[in-house]
Amino acid sequence: HYVIYGSSNGLVCISDEILNFDSPIHIWNPSVRKFRTTPTSTNINTKFSIVSLQFGFHPGVNDCKAVRVMRTNKGAVAIEVYSLRTDSWKMIEAIPPWLKCTWKHHKGTFFNGVAYNFIEKGPIFSVMSFDSGSEEFEEFIAPDAIFRPMELCMDVYKEQLCLLLDFYPCEEEDMDKVDFWVLQENRWKQLCPFVYPSDYYDGAIGISIDNK
Repeated sequence: HYVIYGSSNGLVCISDEILNFDSPIHIWNPSVRKFRTTPTSTNINTKFSIVSLQFGFHPGVNDCKAVRVMRTNKGAVAIEVYSLRTDSWKMIEAIPPWLKCTWKHHKGTFFNGVAYNFIEKGPIFSVMSFDSGSEEFEEFIAPDAIFRPMELCMDVYKEQLCLLLDFYPCEEEDMDKVDFWVLQENRWKQLCPFVYPSDYYDGAIGISIDNK
């Protein structure tokens, strides 16, 4: 089964639903019915398992990038970046010490050339950002109310990274809610939650292009 791992400027990145180190990655243009399969990386082998794949456009370098996060059989983290312009992969050598943790797969997002992923380090729940152009990392500790990945969604709202959590009960009878945070100036700001009928909605799936 194939799934979509990102889209930008009419291009769609698709690959296996269950990723492996040798999963084919296709950059597809459905409007002209053409696709490119990324070359096989010489950097990875069977000791790697891929836990995350994201794709999007980086305006700073005017290039489409794919970012895959991998874990070795010894638990170390490795990150590799594909450039559509050069049609090649590059292994990121400088991994920050705080990223060397037990990595679990959670759905991330890609925005303005930056890949965002959830990471867990014991009781601490964080968002990792990786700029596919500058190759710089940042870590943002999640709000205290977020302590587990279930019912949690990451997306982009009004040009800002946002978190949606469908976990806490609503004060209104027969209603549920989705708590909502945006990342502003490297800090999380909680906005008004979404409130909806209990029998109407099954959880947060993301933000539409018109910020709804």
